[in-house]
Amino acid sequence: MPGGGRNETGKRPIGRVMAQVAMVMNLDKCIGCHTCSVTCKQTWTNRTGVEYAWFNNVETKPGVGYPRRYEDQERWRGGWRLDRRGRLVLRSGGRLRRLASLFSNPDLPAIDDYYEPVTYDYDTLLTAPAGQDVPVARPRSVLTGRPTSITWGANWEDGLGGAPQNAGADPNLRGDLVEKVRFSFEQTFMFHLPRLCEHCLNPACVSACPSGAMYKRVEDGIVLVDQDRCRGWRMCVTACPYKKVYVNHATGKAEKCTFCFPRIEAGQPTVCSETCVGRLRYLGVVLYDADRVGEAASVADEQDLLDAQRELFLDPEDPEVAAAARASGITEDWLDAARRSPVRALVSRFRVALPLHPEYRTLPMVWYVPPLSPVLDAVGEAGGDSGDPDHVFAAVTRLRIPLEYLAELFTAGDADVVAGVLMKLTALRSHMRERTLGGEGLPGALEAVGLSPRDAEDLHRLLAVAKYADRYVVPAAHREDAAALSALEEGCPVETAGGGPVRGGKVMLGLPTLRRRADAPHTGTHPVARPAGGTR
Repeated sequence: MPGGGRNETGKRPIGRVMAQVAMVMNLDKCIGCHTCSVTCKQTWTNRTGVEYAWFNNVETKPGVGYPRRYEDQERWRGGWRLDRRGRLVLRSGGRLRRLASLFSNPDLPAIDDYYEPVTYDYDTLLTAPAGQDVPVARPRSVLTGRPTSITWGANWEDGLGGAPQNAGADPNLRGDLVEKVRFSFEQTFMFHLPRLCEHCLNPACVSACPSGAMYKRVEDGIVLVDQDRCRGWRMCVTACPYKKVYVNHATGKAEKCTFCFPRIEAGQPTVCSETCVGRLRYLGVVLYDADRVGEAASVADEQDLLDAQRELFLDPEDPEVAAAARASGITEDWLDAARRSPVRALVSRFRVALPLHPEYRTLPMVWYVPPLSPVLDAVGEAGGDSGDPDHVFAAVTRLRIPLEYLAELFTAGDADVVAGVLMKLTALRSHMRERTLGGEGLPGALEAVGLSPRDAEDLHRLLAVAKYADRYVVPAAHREDAAALSALEEGCPVETAGGGPVRGGKVMLGLPTLRRRADAPHTGTHPVARPAGGTR
């Protein structure tokens, strides 16, 4: 179509509309309490075989993360890249390379990269006779049962613990950042980064799976593992650039964050969201054009990936979008949820949320509002006036958290985009502070960042004082969609004492049937891009 695929009105024609349940986290509110990690652990991985696995973990940045240096894709070969012809291909290699390494994958993190889970010899404490010496419960490996020493953990760097020795290996510290970031208590910066599976629009793990066990659900976009089809090839572990797919060493199967799909189907938030102390998580539905996923993931310039992904998202207020969504089977309550979605507001309306490492080309669907350092302190240190918008905006470039570091995390190195977001948050904060002190606010500062007073009120309400129903807008699954599953006798695998699965009850909505076929092309029932040369 002339005009780059646009019609006479300047709009691109709408393709196949799909819905995705997505998350946004406001990093300014994360206090690093790990409540989300603990409740997720107790719900999903508190059993044999996945003691080392944390579907949700909170990392201190700067730091090497969990597993160590997972962001170093030159080493781990996760995500996608463009070949010489501009085609989207897996970093882990094509079909022949994956076949050659089927039984010995060299690009897998070892247990030392995660950490060796331990327990303690509590019997020593309970059975020790009375004496002058205090008995000690020695740590023992959960994997081998032998005495071991604790040298690493999923939150080893919590609060910059060990930063002088370890944080310099953070893959995001490149070039001048190595000199700019200092790891002494008085000079460095710190913020907490909660992480879970990104439930990407273009998941590399799904395309890399030889057995077709990894799939992206049609109805809500959640990425899951079919335990019956998984053969433990572990290609998904390598392909995931966020290293959020784990192997259960008792069953040999892959496991990952399920986005608490049983709760989502009931219209409830995920466990990590429900228990978050800082109330920093937002859940909502976004609509997107599934026919353009491959195109968006294939843009040549990595710094254009953010805009390309934002352009995928559709406006549910648009009558044409609503009509196309209905034609794709999206129900009215899901359309209404998409209109009220806090995720859509933060990502598309206010544009303050950013994806984690868009350069991996997986189009992640867990986004972050970047942390804003104490900007008024920076103004004061520079001798500026905290009431002058020009002085406040200038201080954004001198914040304790370097813009370049945040850009490495969220914008593929484009510091201007991060600066724009932080200036918007700074203007909002200054405006609301002036209002709280009895003034009329700072309309000039708002206008400079493209916010109206109404926008400022709405954004402040969403980021600062949003109620439960405003933070979590999750429509329930429809019971009529489960009719096709009523005859199935399969159940989710539940481990037995011997480590094997047992069956009981009906399978949850969507697990075995509403899935993509292993041979489905990109234009089939899901938007996962196929690498050049075919997936399998």
